[in-house]
Amino acid sequence: MDSGMISKIEKARRYAEERDRVTFQSFHVEFRGEHNNYLVSYDAGVWNCQCDFFLRRGVCSHTMAMERILEPMLNPEPEEQPAN
Repeated sequence: MDSGMISKIEKARRYAEERDRVTFQSFHVEFRGEHNNYLVSYDAGVWNCQCDFFLRRGVCSHTMAMERILEPMLNPEPEEQPAN
Protein backbone atom coordinates (compact mmCIF):
# COMPACT_ATOMS: atom_id res chain seq x y z
CA MET A 1 0.00 0.00 0.00
CA ASP A 2 1.41 3.40 -0.93
CA SER A 3 1.98 6.25 1.55
CA GLY A 4 -0.79 8.36 0.00
CA MET A 5 -3.38 5.65 0.72
CA ILE A 6 -2.06 5.10 4.25
CA SER A 7 -2.39 8.83 4.90
CA LYS A 8 -6.02 8.80 3.66
CA ILE A 9 -6.90 5.81 5.84
CA GLU A 10 -5.46 7.54 8.92
CA LYS A 11 -7.34 10.73 8.06
CA ALA A 12 -10.58 8.75 7.63
CA ARG A 13 -10.15 7.19 11.08
CA ARG A 14 -9.64 10.62 12.64
CA TYR A 15 -12.66 12.05 10.80
CA ALA A 16 -14.82 9.14 11.95
CA GLU A 17 -14.02 10.02 15.58
CA GLU A 18 -14.75 13.74 15.05
CA ARG A 19 -18.47 13.44 14.47
CA ASP A 20 -19.02 17.18 14.76
CA ARG A 21 -17.60 17.37 11.22
CA VAL A 22 -20.80 15.77 9.88
CA THR A 23 -24.27 17.35 9.68
CA PHE A 24 -27.06 15.39 8.03
CA GLN A 25 -29.19 17.46 5.68
CA SER A 26 -31.54 14.68 4.55
CA PHE A 27 -31.83 10.90 4.47
CA HIS A 28 -34.28 8.00 4.22
CA VAL A 29 -33.95 4.79 6.21
CA GLU A 30 -35.96 1.63 6.65
CA PHE A 31 -36.64 1.17 10.35
CA ARG A 32 -37.49 -2.38 11.46
CA GLY A 33 -40.02 -1.96 14.25
CA GLU A 34 -41.50 -4.70 16.41
CA HIS A 35 -44.57 -5.11 14.19
CA ASN A 36 -43.60 -3.71 10.80
CA ASN A 37 -40.95 -1.92 8.78
CA TYR A 38 -41.34 1.83 8.24
CA LEU A 39 -39.71 4.40 6.00
CA VAL A 40 -38.31 7.18 8.22
CA SER A 41 -37.01 10.33 6.60
CA TYR A 42 -35.30 13.54 7.66
CA ASP A 43 -35.14 16.59 5.44
CA ALA A 44 -33.92 20.06 6.47
CA GLY A 45 -34.74 19.45 10.14
CA VAL A 46 -38.15 17.84 9.54
CA TRP A 47 -38.85 14.20 10.47
CA ASN A 48 -41.39 11.93 8.81
CA CYS A 49 -42.45 8.32 9.37
CA GLN A 50 -45.01 6.10 7.69
CA CYS A 51 -46.38 4.65 10.94
CA ASP A 52 -49.91 5.45 12.11
CA PHE A 53 -48.73 6.96 15.40
CA PHE A 54 -46.56 9.52 13.58
CA LEU A 55 -49.43 10.38 11.23
CA ARG A 56 -51.62 11.19 14.27
CA ARG A 57 -49.03 12.78 16.59
CA GLY A 58 -46.18 14.05 14.40
CA VAL A 59 -43.65 12.05 16.44
CA CYS A 60 -43.12 8.34 17.09
CA SER A 61 -40.72 5.85 18.63
CA HIS A 62 -38.98 5.41 15.28
CA THR A 63 -38.18 9.12 14.82
CA MET A 64 -37.27 9.51 18.51
CA ALA A 65 -34.85 6.58 18.26
CA MET A 66 -33.23 8.08 15.16
CA GLU A 67 -32.90 11.43 16.95
CA ARG A 68 -31.07 9.72 19.82
CA ILE A 69 -28.75 7.88 17.45
CA LEU A 70 -27.90 10.88 15.29
CA GLU A 71 -28.47 13.86 17.62
CA PRO A 72 -25.00 15.38 17.39
CA MET A 73 -25.08 15.19 13.58
CA LEU A 74 -28.49 16.76 12.88
CA ASN A 75 -29.43 20.34 12.08
CA PRO A 76 -31.06 21.68 15.27
CA GLU A 77 -33.69 23.78 13.49
CA PRO A 78 -35.61 23.35 10.22
CA GLU A 79 -34.21 25.59 7.52
CA GLU A 80 -36.48 28.35 6.29
CA GLN A 81 -37.36 28.06 2.64
CA PRO A 82 -36.73 31.22 0.57
CA ALA A 83 -39.84 33.02 -0.66
CA ASN A 84 -40.47 32.83 -4.40
